[in-house]
Amino acid sequence: MRAETQNNVDAITKSLKLLAQRMDWETAPHRLEEFDAMIEAPDLWNDPAKAQKLMRERQALLDAVSSYRMIESGLRDNVELIELGEAEGDQEIVAEAEAALKALVEVAAAKELEALLDGEADGNDTFLEINAGAGGTESCDWASMLARMYVRWAEKKGYKVELQAETAGEEAGIRSAAYKISGQNAYGWLKSESGVHRLVRISPYDSAARRHTSFCSIWVYPVVDDNIEIVVPDSEIRIDTYRSSGAGGQHVNTTDSAVRITHLPTGIVVTSSMKSQHQNREIAMNALKSRLYQMELDRRNAEINAQHAAKGEAGWGNQIRSYVLQPYQMVKDLRTGVETSDTQGILDGDLDRFMAATLAMDVAGKSRAEATAED
Repeated sequence: MRAETQNNVDAITKSLKLLAQRMDWETAPHRLEEFDAMIEAPDLWNDPAKAQKLMRERQALLDAVSSYRMIESGLRDNVELIELGEAEGDQEIVAEAEAALKALVEVAAAKELEALLDGEADGNDTFLEINAGAGGTESCDWASMLARMYVRWAEKKGYKVELQAETAGEEAGIRSAAYKISGQNAYGWLKSESGVHRLVRISPYDSAARRHTSFCSIWVYPVVDDNIEIVVPDSEIRIDTYRSSGAGGQHVNTTDSAVRITHLPTGIVVTSSMKSQHQNREIAMNALKSRLYQMELDRRNAEINAQHAAKGEAGWGNQIRSYVLQPYQMVKDLRTGVETSDTQGILDGDLDRFMAATLAMDVAGKSRAEATAED
């Protein structure tokens, strides 16, 4: 077996070992049987929230087991084919099996990263907020571009996307928008996007065709899980209603149905303007609880994971990623150094390379910190 092929075999074997550890492979089949028994209970859907959580946990374990078995069988089958091809002098079979192993390395690495999404809230649904920063109309337009980028990313993942609130820009784009994104590991993947995103381009709003720099801030925080209780006393909040200033069409409210909740101790402000006043109040309160939960996660992880620190002002010196469209094309993450010239692909939602790199960096940093603590 060639050295390159042996390296691929070793990499896949390493990924399988990690996957087995993360899911506790020895007990996984038994736990699946337990899940199957629980979902057949006649009273399961008497508590829809509990039932949905159970179904999600079962599906996550089922996906992990299926992925492990697929990678394991792919490794075994292709190694056998290489050995058979080499014994019979059939280089065509050898080449096909080596190519399959090379592709399997990437699949195994992707599954390995997903397995690392084992933080307290990584598996939860998530809220994502976009706010235009320095740059006026340019930043409002940039905010709408980012909204499109994240919606496309979520749709490619098969996630459900719900617009919670939106404020239109004065001339173009949006001043702000808030989404709820639902799906397995939605928060785990998106949490690395919190921070300031910088755009450099020739402005379509500048008659002199000058280059402009715009900023927007992204804020990501997990939807509070059913088993996490966040108590917010009425004395700590102020609730205001107002008329929505959405983009028009279905987003226009003719009554003061939009809701703004201010958490007085922290200054956190959350809004919802897409439903009835009663629904908007419930949505905004859930968002507030999630923000408070995120603050608690930040506090716990501050020494281990600086990635969850406060996002800071949306302007120079706080950006996590730069998107340059002119005079050349490049998107670069300033934390990991990962970059690409495929700017259109990124703006169309191909963000996994950035998220994966940040996740791997965070996991490595956490491991180092934990090792130091043990010493």
